This record gives sequence, C-alpha cells and structure tokens, in this order.
Amino acid sequence: MSNLFESLSQFDRLASSVFDDARSPRMMPVDLFRDGDQYVLSADLPGIDPASVDLDVDGQLLTIRAERPAPLGEGVRWLSHERPHGSYLRQFTLGDGVDRDRITATYEHGVLSVIIPVAERAKPRKIAVGMGSTSEAGDRKEVTA
Repeated sequence: MSNLFESLSQFDRLASSVFDDARSPRMMPVDLFRDGDQYVLSADLPGIDPASVDLDVDGQLLTIRAERPAPLGEGVRWLSHERPHGSYLRQFTLGDGVDRDRITATYEHGVLSVIIPVAERAKPRKIAVGMGSTSEAGDRKEVTA
C-alpha cells in the first residue's frame, strides 16, 4: 500500500511542479463593497507575514503585493505540498471619487482590509434651487444631487 501512495505522491509533486509556476505572481481572493462613505476591500492572505505586504497608490492604480516564502527544510521528504508560496499581486484602478490621501489598511487573522474613503466632492449633497424672476425673491426648493 505504501508503494501506491508513494507513486501517487511522486506523480502529484511532478504535476504540481509542471503546472504550478511559483515564479509568477499568484492571485489573492478579494471582496469589495461600499459601506456608507467608504469602500472596503478585504483580501485573503493567510500565512503571510504582515511585514511582506506592500500596498501603494500610484496615480489611480492601487497595488497590493505580498510574499510567502517557500517552507524550508533540509532532508524533508514531502508527502503532500498543497499550500502555495511565492509572490501575490493584485491591482485596482481607483476612480476620481475616492480620497487617495486617506486610504488606510490593517492586517488581522490572514485578511488585509483596505479602507478607501469616498472624496468629499463625490458625496451626495443638497443644492438649493432658486425660483426664476417670475416668483417672489427668496422662494427656494431643496433638490438632492
């Protein structure tokens, strides 16, 4: 029975090494939603050292990079090696309606949370509408923009 398991294990390692190129950046699953006056982006990065997470904004491009090093071990004979390692990368285009200067991020329990505030100029506001010259001066209606 151990020979069969060993053969399957070797085949699995070979298939992984051929089809899984750890040198190319890996995708990270994300959720993105709007909560009031901010957008919240949550990225799954389990097992990542927070010091390896790099978050930057260049113009309208938000980039998230992270690194999970390969497990070390001299003389280790892997029976199963399914947890990915290598570089992680995601990029998002930010619209004009966000405040890039106030973006914040936290990392907790393997989840990177990025808070992207809505810019003041993009928030809904009320605009006073004056009446034309045919009505009394001072008559105004409020319209929500």
